[in-house]
Amino acid sequence: MTWITGLAIYFIIWWTVLFAILPIGMRSQADEEDVVLGTTHSAPADFKILRKVVQTTLVSIAVFIVYYVVTQVYGFGPEDLPHLIPGT
Repeated sequence: MTWITGLAIYFIIWWTVLFAILPIGMRSQADEEDVVLGTTHSAPADFKILRKVVQTTLVSIAVFIVYYVVTQVYGFGPEDLPHLIPGT
């Protein structure tokens, strides 16, 4: 795997993990009973983007390390998956 391929895979992992991490620990304005006029009740009450970016980066690094070890060290790839449709 070249470094550009690794960077592209890391980028995809990072965005996927971001959408998984975003709702964790979030409290809405309705939960806090402090709804700002003109916003929806489900809007975050106190959104800390830097904290979410750091959490996403740490989890993404761990996921990428697992991906790298499985594919590059152990050599597991798509051709190693069982064929569910005979003749493919």
